[in-house]
Amino acid sequence: MRCTVIGTGYLGATHAAGMAELGHDVLGVDVDPGKIAKLAAGEIPFYEPGLRKMLRDNLDAGRLQFTTDYDEAAAFADLHFLAVGTPQKKGEYAADLRHVYAVIDELVPRLTRSAVIAGKSTVPVGTAAELAQRATSVAPAGVDVEIAWNPEFLREGHAVTDTLRPDRIVLGVQGDSARAEAMLRELYAPLLENGVPFLVSDLQTAELVKVSANAFLATKISFINAMAEVCEASGADVTVLADALGYDARIGRRFLNAGLGFGGGCLPKDIRAFMARAGELGANQALTFLREVDSINMRRRTRMVELITSACGGSLLGANIAVLGAAFKPESDDVRDSPALNVAGLLQLNGAAVNVYDPKALDNARMVFPTLNYATSALEACDRADAVVVLTEWPEFVDLAPAVLAETVRAKVIVDGRNCLDIDRWRGAGWQVHCLGRRVA
Repeated sequence: MRCTVIGTGYLGATHAAGMAELGHDVLGVDVDPGKIAKLAAGEIPFYEPGLRKMLRDNLDAGRLQFTTDYDEAAAFADLHFLAVGTPQKKGEYAADLRHVYAVIDELVPRLTRSAVIAGKSTVPVGTAAELAQRATSVAPAGVDVEIAWNPEFLREGHAVTDTLRPDRIVLGVQGDSARAEAMLRELYAPLLENGVPFLVSDLQTAELVKVSANAFLATKISFINAMAEVCEASGADVTVLADALGYDARIGRRFLNAGLGFGGGCLPKDIRAFMARAGELGANQALTFLREVDSINMRRRTRMVELITSACGGSLLGANIAVLGAAFKPESDDVRDSPALNVAGLLQLNGAAVNVYDPKALDNARMVFPTLNYATSALEACDRADAVVVLTEWPEFVDLAPAVLAETVRAKVIVDGRNCLDIDRWRGAGWQVHCLGRRVA
């Protein structure tokens, strides 16, 4: 098949390369000439394991192209994926949908034959129906445009796998849809042959799937972090508590890791936009619990600073702190709303000299917090440190050797913000260990 992917950021670039990998001819479209030039040259402006190879393989095979020309896009295919960003509005919880509407306004008037536009962006429920009306109003005479919604479920660090081996495919269609389901089934045929579930729904349900999944995950993470607060107050151990809860099949162990909380470009802004949209629909009481989910999550950052302050003897003034991790999660260079980088900035504001190291996110971190000190290795960051703080659970931090690190620090104090370290190993090597939700020092 032939398809376009409009918007070539993290989502769009991954989807375009993934559809080409499935054997389709794909045209990536973006209004940013610099981004298009990089992608056409086989470069991606962010870190995602395996994506660069998949991109280059399909460029070389001739299945993948990129352009800034909407006329070319309109002529190229009858299936168009909408994958532009939906950031949080400044000063509001609601999502900014300008880029979504712009795709309809730019593409649809250029169409010369009937087409399907399948949204992949995360949008407030009701957006697809609005886009269907908008498309009808700007479509040329005789051109029928169907809007469908095919939400993405990509995890940063696992996006290639999630594209080629998803755990489900969801498609929302208009009530009078004549083409969308057949086209998407044909496109995803290699995945469906491997048994991937294919769920068809109305547009509104499909829009709700992604934000509901994010809201549930955020709630689960904040729940265990709320339990960590109780554990700290009572002297209990949140990791053992999480293990015990995880054996219950109704609950499960995944996403029950207490620590610094969630961040990134999706989860925080998506749950806030979800709350805003519920309010617009008159269902705001249904999602008031998400305010507390958000509050618990943000409170973990303040609690982390308090824990580090305590580990440094009650004051950060003049303390030399090594911060290991800047990305919001491992296997990513994304620092958007990163708890790790937020805490690093707060440590500096409280008088500490902060030295940050991250295997992939240093360049992005420098753009957000240029006043922090940045190291080229974990050992360099830890040189003469009064405390070593692990804020992103990269494998190289989890595997650090306590004896080796002891030779470079000023004080053998480590603060585990992700409960990812083998604390018995560190304590056995003579280190003072501090964790969220556990008394282990």
